[in-house]
Amino acid sequence: MLPAPLPPARQPPQVAKASSKRVTYQIKPAAVTWTGYAEVGSYAPSGTVQLRQGHFAYDGRNPRAGRFEFDMRTLTQEQPQLAEHLRGEDFFDVAKYPTAVFVLQQVRAGQARGLLTLHGVTRPIRFPLTLEPDAQGQVHATGTATIDRTQFGINFNSSSFFQNLGSYAIRNEFRLAFDLVAVSK
Repeated sequence: MLPAPLPPARQPPQVAKASSKRVTYQIKPAAVTWTGYAEVGSYAPSGTVQLRQGHFAYDGRNPRAGRFEFDMRTLTQEQPQLAEHLRGEDFFDVAKYPTAVFVLQQVRAGQARGLLTLHGVTRPIRFPLTLEPDAQGQVHATGTATIDRTQFGINFNSSSFFQNLGSYAIRNEFRLAFDLVAVSK
């Protein structure tokens, strides 16, 4: 009697490979939320600024060669006087610097790295970034960047530059939180 035949060898499951084809994605216009903080207490005003345009190349793994332009003149806050002050010379001076630009250089291990030009000054920044492609061919990008305004020459009421500010001191760092949708061009 012959032994029973062996069952066919099982093939290991195939892992879907990310496309090596690089596709350019256009960001849908959106508002990005900013939050500033007082040095003392819990005061944390927030508002929005409009992302005017943005794009990046994406190969299914990591975005590359991105550029994002913010219209600083659209900076909002629920208190009109504060919004006007933030748009003025003490802070973002939007009459002189109407745009801010982030140039994405690299994303590795969930960290975006690039150059931010704000208030006429360009500095490197990095922040956590999550990308989630969906079934409709869009890519959702979410993250929060913490930015030290004094690195861009915005020193108003910074305790790093002025003493005895007490409750008027404003933290150097502010946050930009975004939840963006990109579509292939």
